[in-house]
Amino acid sequence: MVKFKLDTEICFGSNALDRLDELEGQHVAIITDSFLASTKVMETVKQKLAVCASVSLFDEVTPDPTIDLVTKGLRFLIDAKVTTVIAIGGGSSIDAAKAIVLMARQADSASKIELIAIPTTSGTGSEVTQFAVISDAEKGVKYPLVDASLRPDVAILESEFVRTVPQKVTADTGFDVITHALEAYVSENANDLSDALAEKAVELAYEYLPKAYANGEDLVAREKMHSASCLAGIAFSSAGLGINHSIAHGLGAKFHIPHGRANAMLLPHIVKFNACLEESFGLEYSKAALKYAHIAKILGISHSETRKDVLAFIKELEYMLKMTKTPTTLKEVGIKREDFLHFKASIVEGALADVCTTTNPRKAHSEDIERILEDIME
Repeated sequence: MVKFKLDTEICFGSNALDRLDELEGQHVAIITDSFLASTKVMETVKQKLAVCASVSLFDEVTPDPTIDLVTKGLRFLIDAKVTTVIAIGGGSSIDAAKAIVLMARQADSASKIELIAIPTTSGTGSEVTQFAVISDAEKGVKYPLVDASLRPDVAILESEFVRTVPQKVTADTGFDVITHALEAYVSENANDLSDALAEKAVELAYEYLPKAYANGEDLVAREKMHSASCLAGIAFSSAGLGINHSIAHGLGAKFHIPHGRANAMLLPHIVKFNACLEESFGLEYSKAALKYAHIAKILGISHSETRKDVLAFIKELEYMLKMTKTPTTLKEVGIKREDFLHFKASIVEGALADVCTTTNPRKAHSEDIERILEDIME
């Protein structure tokens, strides 16, 4: 039996931010980073929260939020005695808020704190997922948290809030969307509902990521990428992910590469690995290969032959990486071979133990991951 559940109320389109009008009389805490706390985004949100009884601000979120940060945020939440938490920012702020609220609810079983997520990047899908990633700074390890109660109660997709996102971040987060959708699509737990969402997410990202990258002021493109991110988030929340994310988690923890960028440089190699074309010889293709070929058909780059379609899709991904000036090797992001060799074994070990690996369509062994890592080194 397959269960598909969506607990999050999603507000999007024009006037999506009006959902905050419903917080009249509530005690609200905003969780974000120090940069966003001083921007027009925060000013706009605070104006909408004028109807609240009180508004507190926790603006200490950093990239790759740590266990210590979550603990500090929990103390802040308890002291502020809030009824609603609003997470504003990218994946780090939303993940931190999700973990903090989860701990607050566990500390007080009677607590009914509402969590509202307002993403300011189009990539993580964290505003609708049951996942959060928290880091142990001392060990250099990222821990994926999985719990249904991590899903925000409300997600507000305000395209105006992503209008000024820099090109590099637009590219990084855009490839995060594509990776989420593709991994969910070929996952061992993929189902009809997650497939439909993943297909639409890839279709939207393929059309609108180049437009959003070329012109950040294109609000239609920004809105569509916000939708693609949300759709992909729902898809992988149902179906799971794969080794693209398992390896990216290690690259982020050891080398502090932005998550979307790590996913991007891995993506063509993972599609090739999962498709397993070298073992099919045109006789019987893997389920993943057939699905990648179907994506090629949806995107209008099909050659009506599975092998050619998969290769065309990989080539198209490589072209998008080039078009967005996204690094394709670790060397390009400043990683030295001696550092790579020092951490390679632990990255491989971490990837094999990562929960995302369990739903990858092709079983990966240590030598497979080592080979993929070597492919992206230089």
